[in-house]
Amino acid sequence: MKTLGSILLGAFAGFIVIVALAVLFPGVGHVLGGLIGGFVAGLVARGIVKGAVAGFLAGIFGGILIAILAFVGLVFAGGITFGFFGALFGGLAGLAIGIVALILGGIGAIISAIGGLIGGAIRR
Repeated sequence: MKTLGSILLGAFAGFIVIVALAVLFPGVGHVLGGLIGGFVAGLVARGIVKGAVAGFLAGIFGGILIAILAFVGLVFAGGITFGFFGALFGGLAGLAIGIVALILGGIGAIISAIGGLIGGAIRR
């Protein structure tokens, strides 16, 4: 149980770093945040395998949250600007951007796992 706790704590710490950097630096922040967030997750998880797993989980959850934020942001922006039809078309555009964000989230999860592997190897 102690191992699972360290993995989840590392994943949560990496997730916070990934989301913060992705919001602060749109575009490049998701990839850079994945590497740094995975590194932080590996440092917290303390171990090569645990760090890689924690980094991978942080990258997946970060990609999902970024996709949701992109969808909701475009729905609100369209709704405020153009009313009901703006919210409808903003939702369609948000869905397309959300799918792209999920694909990038998968790539970011792999980058986060690599960062977690490195962080776990340093902290071991």
